[in-house]
Amino acid sequence: MTLRLPSLTALARTSVEDIERRRRLTPELADAITDAGFARHFVPKEWNGESGSFTEVAEAAAAVGETCASTAWCAALYAAHGRLAAYLPHEGQRELWEESPDVRIAAAVVPPSGETEELEDGWLLSGVWNLASGVDRAHWILVSAWTGEGEARTSRIFAVPRAHFEVSDTWHSLGLRGTGSNTVRIVGAFVPARRSFTLADLARSEVGGERCHTVPHQLVAAAQFVAPALGAARQALRDWTESTAVRVRADGRPAHTAPGAQEVLTRASAEIHAAGLLLRNALGRADLSEVTPHTVAENVRDFAMAAELCVGAVGRLMRAAGSRAQAADSPLQRRWRDVTAVTAHAALDFEAASALYSRTGFGRSGVSA
Repeated sequence: MTLRLPSLTALARTSVEDIERRRRLTPELADAITDAGFARHFVPKEWNGESGSFTEVAEAAAAVGETCASTAWCAALYAAHGRLAAYLPHEGQRELWEESPDVRIAAAVVPPSGETEELEDGWLLSGVWNLASGVDRAHWILVSAWTGEGEARTSRIFAVPRAHFEVSDTWHSLGLRGTGSNTVRIVGAFVPARRSFTLADLARSEVGGERCHTVPHQLVAAAQFVAPALGAARQALRDWTESTAVRVRADGRPAHTAPGAQEVLTRASAEIHAAGLLLRNALGRADLSEVTPHTVAENVRDFAMAAELCVGAVGRLMRAAGSRAQAADSPLQRRWRDVTAVTAHAALDFEAASALYSRTGFGRSGVSA
């Protein structure tokens, strides 16, 4: 099944100002994300999900990001969190998806937080977790906490239904305002063993039979963040080009005839195009290539580089746009805020990507460029 975008993008277009003001998705927009197929995209076929490709969901998120980066961000994360939930034991998956694969799942798993008390058949969980995007419209949340002591100390992920957590309105951000990345509080919730797995399990590559469930999490984790930024950057380029084409310089000449404007157009378009190629190549590895430590490092490198190219290009466009772009109702400044917020995510840190890549790159014959 192909993700269905027309209705979602149409609603996102008319909802941008509303969700920026509310600082969260509207119920209608969350339902449209579900109807488009994002929540079920990585759900195992056993539960009537799609077990879909990484390329399809990232390209769809980028397309939505051209209209609204906040909507694209939540859509991509609802999909990605469905994949994470597939690491649950079989009976835990049944509890989530037996009735329907269209379950919206939020997550706050890095860093571990909260407190646990181990019981005979599960854990008693309490704590506060921050930055849970889309949580106001989620049916479940995945959170992480430490369990055990000493050498047995383990970071464990727990699936908690909506009835067992509270949401605090703490999301007051410059960018991605509509994501509702609020704080979650859980007080004494019992989580049975069937609704938990360890953070170390994410490195495993044998969760299920379908390709999307047989690759380690690190190979694909950052794709969900890059795709909305790429879409927003593509639209920012269009916004700038259209506004520059009708601007007039102080000397009366068209703004687009200035060599500086022509250079901005050329550089920014090349950077955004290169970011798209990096993302597509990394997604191809995730969907088709043999997975090795070097493949994982290449993907982490390429996701981080694509993010840097996007934020650099949009910053260049913003600086060259003139004072009108600073207005509160300027689409360009909104996309600049959103791309900047996306690319500040820790998963896209280039220094960390460099450290990982160098461990497999140095001393390796035939390192690809």
